[in-house]
Amino acid sequence: MFRLLSFLLLVALASGCGRPSFSPSARVVNGEDAVPYSWPWQVSLQYEKNGSFYHTCGGSLIAPEWVMTAGHCIVSSLTYQVVLGEYDRAKKEGPEQVIPINREDIFVHPLWNPKCAACGNDITLIKLSRPAQLGDSVKVACLPPADDILPNEAPCYISGWGRLYTDGPLPDKLQQALLPVVDYQHCSRWDWWGFSVKKTMVCAGGSTRSGCNGDSGGPLNCPAADGSWQVHGVTSFVSAFGCNARKKPTVFTRVSAFNDWIQETMASH
Repeated sequence: MFRLLSFLLLVALASGCGRPSFSPSARVVNGEDAVPYSWPWQVSLQYEKNGSFYHTCGGSLIAPEWVMTAGHCIVSSLTYQVVLGEYDRAKKEGPEQVIPINREDIFVHPLWNPKCAACGNDITLIKLSRPAQLGDSVKVACLPPADDILPNEAPCYISGWGRLYTDGPLPDKLQQALLPVVDYQHCSRWDWWGFSVKKTMVCAGGSTRSGCNGDSGGPLNCPAADGSWQVHGVTSFVSAFGCNARKKPTVFTRVSAFNDWIQETMASH
């Protein structure tokens, strides 16, 4: 196992994990068009219906053969594919890589309960049927160190093709929005998320900018001290009252709480 983990680390370092070739500018709700391929680990998870595939969730490429997304994005009866190197879903622009997914290669966290998003463990790993071809438009994400906790107001970005507003349309172009972190002390207050948020989660954003349906499973991208970006969160849930409800930041699965499970799952498959 140690040899495999060391190999995966070397692959990530060699591929320049977390370092886009095209720097992000700075919908997601009240977001903006992202710079094309500035979040090169962003993937579109799509499901099959009547012979066509439709976007359902985001995800992050964390190794050439592995994608990380949310547990609630997976329905066991459906067939999925991922699209890497995607920017404008309405056009074929050239860098796209469409990779089928075998059902037996989808690993939902064993403690994920689809009837209780607030219980946590909303994370899934998907092994691709063939490795991604890495380049300027497709790169591997960096993950944070185990148990790393971001400070309040850390400047992170959500990215995805989620709805532009509650019950609104899905955008064609990848969106991004600045979502400062809301630490657990604030997010768990009774008039915020209260007991619905756990220490294995990250809250970010507020009433103006947020994630929305279709952003699920996608990354919360946060800058690291060395100039790279790390995926600290997997988009999990928003308020039932709307995507940008007051005192209800977007809630993410905290990736640094699941490093061991991620490493063990990849090493054993």
